[in-house]
Amino acid sequence: MNLLTSPDTMESNPNLTVLGFRRQLVYHLHFWAFIAVVPLILIQWQHGNHLLAAFLALFCINAVLVIGFLRLTGRYFLKGWLFPVLAVVSAAYSTAINGHAGLYWAYPAAIALFFLLPLKEAGACNIVFVTVMAVTSFLKFSEADFWRITFSLGLSCVFAMVFAWLVGRMQQELTKLATTDPLTGCLNRSQLADILNRQIQMRERYERVSSLVLLDLDYFKTINDQWGHLAGDNVLKELALRIRKRLRENDQLFRIGGEEFMIVLPETRQKDADTLAHQLLSSISATPFLEDIRVTASAGVAEVSQGETWSIWLNRADQALYTAKRQGRNQIVNASKPNATSATIEEERSPTTNQGGQLA
Repeated sequence: MNLLTSPDTMESNPNLTVLGFRRQLVYHLHFWAFIAVVPLILIQWQHGNHLLAAFLALFCINAVLVIGFLRLTGRYFLKGWLFPVLAVVSAAYSTAINGHAGLYWAYPAAIALFFLLPLKEAGACNIVFVTVMAVTSFLKFSEADFWRITFSLGLSCVFAMVFAWLVGRMQQELTKLATTDPLTGCLNRSQLADILNRQIQMRERYERVSSLVLLDLDYFKTINDQWGHLAGDNVLKELALRIRKRLRENDQLFRIGGEEFMIVLPETRQKDADTLAHQLLSSISATPFLEDIRVTASAGVAEVSQGETWSIWLNRADQALYTAKRQGRNQIVNASKPNATSATIEEERSPTTNQGGQLA
C-alpha cells in the first residue's frame, strides 16, 4: 500500500486514514525544509562557513532520505531522529557564528519536532534544544537578549507542545468515535475487514487458527414493540457487558447490525468457539434483562479455513446463524468447512435450552 496516497483514496479504516495524514505531514515538513535549507548551504559556503554548510548539507541529505524511504518503502527513515540532532547542531552553531541571523532558524525547527516525533520524545528533544540555545545565547549576546531568547524560544515550544497534545487527544477521540458503536462501545464495521484479514494472515503464515461467533438476539423487534426502544437499547448495552465478561483480553467484540454481534476469537478452534457460544447463550437466557425481560439468542460459529477471504469466512458464519434461526432459534449451528460437498453448513442442532420450551 502506498502510504502517501491521498486520504480520500485510502481504505475506510480510520486508523489507516490517521496514519496516512501523519505520513503526509512528515513528507511535507521534510520537503519544505529541504527547499528552505538548500540555498543556505551555498550562502554559508560563500561566506567561508564550511563546517556549517556541511551540517546543512547533512540536514538536506536526511530530508531526501526521509522522502525517498516514504515513497519507496513507506517507512520513516531512522524514525526521524536525525532531524532533531542536525537541527540542534546547525541552529546552535549558526547562532554562534552568525548571531541573530542564525537564531531565527531555531524557532521553526523546535516547533517542527512536535509534528515529527511522538510527544514525549519531542518534549525531551526540545528541552535539550532550548538548553543548548540558552547556553549559546548567554555566550554570544547580552544578558537582556539571553533572557528574551530563552523565554521566547521556551514559550514557543510550550505552545507547540500544547497544540500537539490537543491535536493528539482529538485524533484519539475522533478515531474512537469512528471505530466504535456509540451505544454499546463495541467495535463497528470500519475495523471488520482489517481485523479479519489479520487473523487470516496468522492462519496462512503460522497455522494459528481463529474462529468467529455471530450472535443475534431472537425476536428483538418484540422487545422494542412491547417495552419501547429505550428498553431495547438498554438490553443491547447489558448484552455487550455480559459478552465481555466471558471474553479474553485479545478477543474482539463487534456490533455489526441492530441486534447482531460478532466475536473474533484468535487462536481458537471451532470446538472451543462452540463451547464459548453455548456459555454465552446460556448466560443470556438464564437471567432476565432489566429484571423482567427474558431474551434468547441464536449463534453461528465458523473457523477460518486455508485460502479463504474474510468475506467468505464471515458469510459461512452468517449462513450458520441463518440456519440456527430457521431451525427454531435459541441454538447454535457450526459452519462446515468450505470444501465440504454435502452442504454449506452443518444441519446439526446445538440447543442451549429445553427444546420443548417456548422461544422468546
